[in-house]
Order: sequence, then structure tokens, then C-alpha cells
Amino acid sequence: MRVLNADQMREADRRTIEDLGVPSAVLMENAGRQVVAAMDAAFDRLADARVAVLAGRGNNGGDGFVIARVLSQAGVDVQAYLVGAAAEVRGDARVNLDILGRLGLDVVEIRNAQDWELHGAAVLQRDIVVDALFGTGLKTPLEGLAETMAQDLNASPVPVVAVDLPSGLSADDPSPIGPVVEASMTVTFGAPKLPLVLPPGEQFAGSLVVADIGIPASVIDELPGPRIEHLQPRDIRPFVKARPRDAHKGHFGHVLIAAGSRGRTGAAHLGAAAALRSGAGLVTVATPSSCLPIVASLGAEYMTIALDELADGTIARSAADVVLGGSYDVVATGPGLGTGQDQRAFVLALLERAAQPLVLDSDARTVAASDLSSLRGTPDRPVVITPHPGEMARLTGLPATDVQRRRLAIARDFATAHHVYVILKGYRTLVATPEGVVYINPTGNPGMATGGSGDVLTGMIAGWLAQGLGVTAACLLAVYLHGAAGDLAAAEQGETSLVAGDLLAHLGAATLQLTDDRPAATIEA
Repeated sequence: MRVLNADQMREADRRTIEDLGVPSAVLMENAGRQVVAAMDAAFDRLADARVAVLAGRGNNGGDGFVIARVLSQAGVDVQAYLVGAAAEVRGDARVNLDILGRLGLDVVEIRNAQDWELHGAAVLQRDIVVDALFGTGLKTPLEGLAETMAQDLNASPVPVVAVDLPSGLSADDPSPIGPVVEASMTVTFGAPKLPLVLPPGEQFAGSLVVADIGIPASVIDELPGPRIEHLQPRDIRPFVKARPRDAHKGHFGHVLIAAGSRGRTGAAHLGAAAALRSGAGLVTVATPSSCLPIVASLGAEYMTIALDELADGTIARSAADVVLGGSYDVVATGPGLGTGQDQRAFVLALLERAAQPLVLDSDARTVAASDLSSLRGTPDRPVVITPHPGEMARLTGLPATDVQRRRLAIARDFATAHHVYVILKGYRTLVATPEGVVYINPTGNPGMATGGSGDVLTGMIAGWLAQGLGVTAACLLAVYLHGAAGDLAAAEQGETSLVAGDLLAHLGAATLQLTDDRPAATIEA
């Protein structure tokens, strides 16, 4: 589902109205009716509720006037408030304001702080408040009367339904630009907006409903400008194909996981087990020779290769020849690898000479950061990196606080500059492609902030790549299922107790949840 900024939403409206001939008044009518439908679904006995609609002077306020009318005609006790003067209302909003007057529905004007002092208590005593003050056109922070109203709404227990955006958010920035109305539910039109699906803005949106108001999907899809997608199950479900009945392990690829060092053998195991759980036909773990017995004892299903090692039990640079000499579909490296000079030489040799897709995690990314000119993918040899914000800070030379504040732009810019796929981990993990498309993942929880979780993701990406999926598809599927497995695990045992092994244990259930891919029952004669 595409995520739009203010200019893109404005252009979608324009194309629908001017190019397709859908009257703007029809879009406003549809918007108001969709908000009422969402309210009816969200609130028990809406017909018995007392509702206040706070409307601004623009189109967002016009949506509010439609909401007030539709609620009133359904028998709901509704009171509409115009924040401003009626003489300042223009266009379709004015048409709908006048309709309320002709229907005998009083609209109370709130022009200043004194008016709010007079009427604010009545608003806050209602059962539901509709915030139709400002929409996607807001560019400057709330101040004066609007700021006071937002503060009073936030201090009240009354649930707020925001129309398109909670007032105070800008459609162009995930971060609040000033005071924001804290909504219980937001009904947005046509497509999500950035602050509704990314932190920290999303915390003000409450539950999110994306309403169809008559803007065709083709219009949204063809809009110029940034391409940001919010992942939905329907987007990635087709990536998981049913297996042929006559399939064998050779059909599903061979993954090499080059990982582990003395004291960090678990990382190699987690990556290998995740690749297998993601469907790879064969998995081989290449690990320092002293680590091999431990790694082999942790998993019976994968193969192992002993690599030359240093005295401290880390991979020697000569190990690159062993890895590069094998016949594998994907090579993943980094978990538990180490960050010394030999490991740096090992990773740089893979980047220079490997012919197959590379997945670089943890330590492999850290050592690659010392020579960013080598960190470059090609269409024939794609490279996937999976940094968390601290690692992204090392890759870019920026403070981690800047990375967190500008996650989307930094991931996109790095991916396009280096022609790599960037999976920027964290809350709302991002997948950025070399073409500049960014995907926002909705699954996952704070319980996954635990050692080994990233190793599991690395193995999953490699496992899906080995089966012949395109790189973007493999990254999206792995990221989505990784978070979904974490959500299933947290539902069983809570976030605090969640460990990386729990993700492995729930990958099968997460895949079934996505695809409902259960084998057909056998029919006996």
C-alpha cells in the first residue's frame, strides 16, 4: 500500500477531479461518509453517543460538516463547531456548511480563546469528538487557539476521531512539527500518510483506517515522487509458492553461512537454522575449525565446513578461498564473525570476487564500513545489508540520533548510492532498494530486541534468496515473517521472555498464517 506525502495527495485529488471528472464535492461526501462508517464499526452503540465535530475552515472542515450531517440524519446527537468565522469558509466546505444550516443544524462558531472558554467544556463532555480541524495541508505548528484546543483535548479522556490526520501532524514528516491532537482513531483517505505509519508520529494516530473515497488505485500508483510502500499481507503472500509434488532439495537452493568464532558459535547456528526454516534445500555452515564440533552439535540438518582460523578462534583471511571455491546459490556472512584485520580481508575478498548474492550482517557490515568503495552491489551480484541504527551510523558517519530521526531518507540514500539493499532494523523495519523504493514493515515487537534476532533474519533472507526469489521479494518476505514470528512468540510468552530461538520455533506458524499453506487431506479409498 503506497504511502503519500502532502504534494502527492494533492496531485491524486487533482487528477481524480480534473482528469477523471469526479467532482470534488463527491470526494468530500465520500470522505465524510467513510468516517461515519468507521466510527460505527469502532464504537458500540454509536446511535446513542453524543458527538462533537470540531471543523476548520478548509476542506478538512468540509469533511467534518458532512460527518455532522450524516450522523444527524442517522439520529445521532451531534453538535458541530466551526473554529473560525463562517464568512471565511469557501468552496465545497461552504456548500456543506450551508446544507447544515438549511437542515436546521446549528453550527457554533469558535473564533477566539474566549469562545473556547465558553464552549470547550461542552465539547469535552461529549462521548466522542471528531477532529476535522487540519488535514494534509498543514505546514506550520499549531499555535494560539488551535494549540490550546489540542492541549485540552489531550488532557480529556474523551476519545478523538481524527479526519485524515490528527491536527498538528504534517503529511511530509513522520515527526510532529509542534503540538498534536492525540487521536483514538484516524480515518485517512486514499492512502496512508508518512506520520500515520512511522514513528514517532504514528503514536498520535490511534487505530488507523484507510478509507476509499473514490480515488482510483491506478491514480495513486502512477503518482510521481518518492515511492514508499507500507507492507500488507496481500503484497507478499504471492511470494510463497506451493511446492511441486515431485520436488527435491536441489530445487530449493544451497545457502552457505560463513559465521561464528570462539564463544560465538550460536550466531552461526541461528542463521543456518533460519535458512532451513525458510525453505532452503541445503545449508552449509563454514566456521573456524575449532568451532565446527560445537556448531555441528547444535543442528543435525545443516552441513559444516572447517575454515582456517587464527589463535583467537576467528576466521583467517585464507578462508575466503574455501568459501569462494564452493558451489552455492547464496553466501551470508557476519554473525559472530569478528572484526579484526583478517575478517576484514575475508569480507572484502567476498565483495570483490563472489559471483552469487551476498547477505552481510553484523560484523561483516562493520568491517565493510572501513572500505565503503567495496560495498557495492550489481544486478548480477546483489548485496543485502541488515544494519541496526548504530551500525547504520558507522556506515554513514552520522550520529545514531540523526539516523533515528531520518531513518527513511538515510536508508534510501545509502541504498541508491551504493546499489545495495538496506534493511534498516528497528521499530518499523525499513527495506530500501537500489532503485530508491522504501518499504515499511508493520510486524514485530520490542521483545525481538535480543541477541541473535538479527542472525535469524540473515539466515531467512539467504534462505528465500536461494529459492530463486527476486532480491526485493526475498527481503520483504523475510522481514515480514521475522516480525510475524516474533509477534506469535510474544503472544505466547510475552515480550520480556522472548529469545531468538523462539523466532525459529514460530517461523512455520508465521508462514502458515500468511499463506494458509496447509497440505490437503489425503482421501483414502
